[in-house]
Amino acid sequence: MVFEKVNSKVVSVDIARAGGVIARKGAMLFYTGQVMFSPHMIPGAGGAGLGAMTGVAGRMMAGEHEKTMLAQGAGVVHYGFAGLAVHIVDLPQGGTVTADASRLLGHTAGMQASVVTMQSQSGGGGGGLRNALRGAATGALTGNGLMTTQLQGQGAVVLLAHGEVMELRVGGEPVVVDPQAFVGTLGHVQTQLKSALSWRDAVGRGAGEAMQLHCTGDGIVFVQASEQKL
Repeated sequence: MVFEKVNSKVVSVDIARAGGVIARKGAMLFYTGQVMFSPHMIPGAGGAGLGAMTGVAGRMMAGEHEKTMLAQGAGVVHYGFAGLAVHIVDLPQGGTVTADASRLLGHTAGMQASVVTMQSQSGGGGGGLRNALRGAATGALTGNGLMTTQLQGQGAVVLLAHGEVMELRVGGEPVVVDPQAFVGTLGHVQTQLKSALSWRDAVGRGAGEAMQLHCTGDGIVFVQASEQKL
């Protein structure tokens, strides 16, 4: 394992062995050895590609990312953030992890990172304001934004959550998740937000009861043991 869990809220990593680590700014707790830190940005996180989006959709898409730092050198760094629980996802054979930037503590620098829209992850295809708003609705209920981070390749990822994270296998049958308990996915998993109740039934009820996130495809969905947003 590249990242080692020190306790439920802290991980440690040998920077040289990991080949560098990219983590959210403010997550470094302490380190030993000769480690250098420099600012880093995920491609597409600066708001590029928003030309086709205007008005409210464009404003929702802009700036939805966390500042990150690249750690290089030889030493051991300990990471944690805001007392949140940590969950390590090891990908020695490679894979794809998708999660909102607020749910990411860090990952090995060799992984390819990009910013994608919620409707792209959902397999909705297409663009425009309508699809952007659909993605925004999903993002609002899951606690994620309109944009989400996709990490691909060999390496390891550390996720953040309120409470312990469960790994639920997605295969033949859809896995239905409370949107506010959703953390992210591994593999080829598509998510679609659906109403669990009729409009009349939903009046006066919370969004977590009225809406459900249907996860299909082939992979794993990560779910936290809480409905609290980060």
